[in-house]
Amino acid sequence: MPKKVSRRIFLRKVIGSLLTLVGTGYGGYFYAHQIEPRLLKVNSYTIKHNDIPKSFNGFKIVQFSDTHLGFQYDLVQFKKMLRVIKKLEPDVIFFTGDLMDAPNQYSHQEEIIPLLKDLEAPFGKFAIYGNHDHGGYGSNIYKNIMELSNFQILLNKSFEIKLLDQNSIYIIGLDDAMLGNPNFDMALHNIPDDQFKILLSHAPDLADQTVEYGVQLQLSGHSHGGQIQIPFVGALITPPYARKYREGFYNINHLKLYVNRGIGTTRLPFRFMSKPEIAVFTLQSLK
Repeated sequence: MPKKVSRRIFLRKVIGSLLTLVGTGYGGYFYAHQIEPRLLKVNSYTIKHNDIPKSFNGFKIVQFSDTHLGFQYDLVQFKKMLRVIKKLEPDVIFFTGDLMDAPNQYSHQEEIIPLLKDLEAPFGKFAIYGNHDHGGYGSNIYKNIMELSNFQILLNKSFEIKLLDQNSIYIIGLDDAMLGNPNFDMALHNIPDDQFKILLSHAPDLADQTVEYGVQLQLSGHSHGGQIQIPFVGALITPPYARKYREGFYNINHLKLYVNRGIGTTRLPFRFMSKPEIAVFTLQSLK
């Protein structure tokens, strides 16, 4: 009997939520189409771990993701977002995939380069492939843009960030899970076990494999936080490889996963209860 009652209550809430959205009419449509997609949030977090060297205390990481330029997200908005990143004065910058919605159809490719190139980070700018970066015959287009913008693409490989005291952390980049060929063994080759490792994977659901490799932190995108969420129901649609982990932090044994909601939109030009974000992570040693 309790199960039937709870199910009835759940269905009533779902129907009520849908009717509420319909009832908002043009106001709800306008908000989801014109307002929330522009409500960029900067979310700041502290990452604490025993494996972080003390000399990395205060080290600031900025992650942005899923701009989807060309699908309801233009260069004017892109410039504003990049100005926000510059003001944050990051030590390192990560872009976790899906720069353009359809690379081979985007007509302002050359204009992206000076904008991204203008971003500065003393310990480097790193990028990985998302499914849209590979899609539309975009693999080489994306590679060219990012490299000319002084971003290093981590395609199943790692990079050691070493300070003057010789302490270091490792950044690992995986290829996209949908249209690429992610290879953990290649990406983590020759990294000492006791090093603090940050893995960049566009697809968050790969975390279930990441956890087997002794990685302490994974940063992902791809999900858009569901992009459109319904109260009491959650995300309407989530893409493959972002159906288990959708937004925010997850603890998976020793691995901490963060799923960024991204910046732009795709398929539908709306965001509802899923504001675009830039994520800032400050490292802190527990030694």
